[in-house]
Amino acid sequence: MKINTAARQAKLERVRGGSAPRALELCSGCGGMSLGMVSAGFQLLGHVEFDETAAASYALNFEPPVETRRAAWSLARDMVTSDPATLAREIGLDGDVVDQFDVLAAGLPCQAFARIGRSKLRSVTGDDEAYVNDPRAKLYQRFLQYVEAVQPVAILIENVPDILNHGGHNVPEKICQTLETLGYSARYTLLNAAYYGVPQMRERLFLLAIDSSLGFAPGFPEPTHAAKLPSGYESARTVALKYVPALGSHFGEIPRARQGLPEAVSVKAALGDLPRITEHFSAPAEMRRRKLTDRLPYASSTDLSAFAKKMRAWPGHKISHADTDGHVVRITPRDFEIFRRMKHGGDYPHASSVAETIFKEKLEALACPPQEGSEAWEVLRAKHVPPYDPGKFPNKWWKLNPALPSRTLTAHMGKDTYSHIHWDNGQKRTVSVREAARLQSIPDSFRFAGAMNAAFRQIGNAVPPLLAEAVARRLKRDLLCQPEHQAQEKADPEAA
Repeated sequence: MKINTAARQAKLERVRGGSAPRALELCSGCGGMSLGMVSAGFQLLGHVEFDETAAASYALNFEPPVETRRAAWSLARDMVTSDPATLAREIGLDGDVVDQFDVLAAGLPCQAFARIGRSKLRSVTGDDEAYVNDPRAKLYQRFLQYVEAVQPVAILIENVPDILNHGGHNVPEKICQTLETLGYSARYTLLNAAYYGVPQMRERLFLLAIDSSLGFAPGFPEPTHAAKLPSGYESARTVALKYVPALGSHFGEIPRARQGLPEAVSVKAALGDLPRITEHFSAPAEMRRRKLTDRLPYASSTDLSAFAKKMRAWPGHKISHADTDGHVVRITPRDFEIFRRMKHGGDYPHASSVAETIFKEKLEALACPPQEGSEAWEVLRAKHVPPYDPGKFPNKWWKLNPALPSRTLTAHMGKDTYSHIHWDNGQKRTVSVREAARLQSIPDSFRFAGAMNAAFRQIGNAVPPLLAEAVARRLKRDLLCQPEHQAQEKADPEAA
């Protein structure tokens, strides 16, 4: 394990001299973490993303370090087969790669760690332990090789909480132990996005490390908002934290919201000004023709929430028009009436009960209803009742509560958006691409490559930019060696 002390000290002096920390991000996705890092004052010099569509979205929204190398900047790359020196040359950075990047960040693939991903692997392979041998679970080892090659002065990793309990192994603890041998002070903890101005109760692990010459361990941002997390979050935390060592752990205390903070951003505050969409049932042919890039005017431009203002005027991504894109939704006629009748916060068992009521009403309205169990009866039932077992899919559907933050968005939205049904009974639909982006705190000016399904997948995979910004601001403060009492920033009402 090598440590280039001279290169790191030169980087620290450069940052302390007022220059923006220069970042390389691995597994960048469409750029959620990058948006937050740029807002926190970091400079993006390079990124690596395996998915071609996500890499194309990244290129649409971020400028390459050398304009003439835009083609190289937009290429999809595999972090396993790519190396930082080759990447630096391809995007036009001159000199030794060890001198290029001050910060190394990554949103490592979570599918091998997340429990929902484990179930999918089990169903495909028939092996209960398939997730342990998933190659994606070993990518953190490749990340550590990048650390050796780049010699950053700061490191940022994001993942799902289940990475703390991966087949009985605490992966972040292993990473921190290795980083210590490379000359870093490292810590990890769990952060909930709702505490940082994101209208979503999204729990994620963050691991931070800084050069050990600074003489202290990195810290995590204090919450800016208060939220009452559902009871399930505490039980999930208990499972995730099972393998945190009792002694000598690198785990940092989970930040708690202090009294007096503003309430978490609600779904209605986040989405209330976006266009009202009814074409999926009033003019389905029009909806089928609509493209992701087609623009619609905002429903309102007055009495905007602070969050909506932020999404319309993100630093460096401010829009100058009265409309935005991304207003495509899935067309599922069978379920429109179910959506309308569902209660806020209703899950699939509730939706199934609503569907059965609708079916019963249809039967009673017939002059000569078919006999139960007959082919005609089954055909009619299928037109109104979804085929899923309520006992096996309790979380398959969920109707947004306008007064609360949303539940977690996932990459599965690329296949199914029923986990986020719009709260407005009159619109009776699942969320649009732009609404999903808002719930992830991705600004309205952000453009997505690909079609609807690809956009939903990118959004679900993204790090919420407002959460990334909070983490990056604290990391930058640590790099500048600013003590807590000297660096208290006044709350920005526009970020609320």
